[in-house]
Amino acid sequence: MIVVPVKEGENIEKALKKFKRKFEKTGVVKELRARQQFDKPSVLNRLKRERAIYVQKLQQVEE
Repeated sequence: MIVVPVKEGENIEKALKKFKRKFEKTGVVKELRARQQFDKPSVLNRLKRERAIYVQKLQQVEE
């Protein structure tokens, strides 16, 4: 369970923003969306490979 302590005098909007950030880092929503449909392992491997190539190209452009 995610706990966000709110300090006295702290804006509730700021605490909500912290909560959202922590919740996003857990990856719950991302996992739920991925589990809505079954993807074959070969498709997952292909997507993983394509993403790795894309990231590698981005890193080469930065250098």
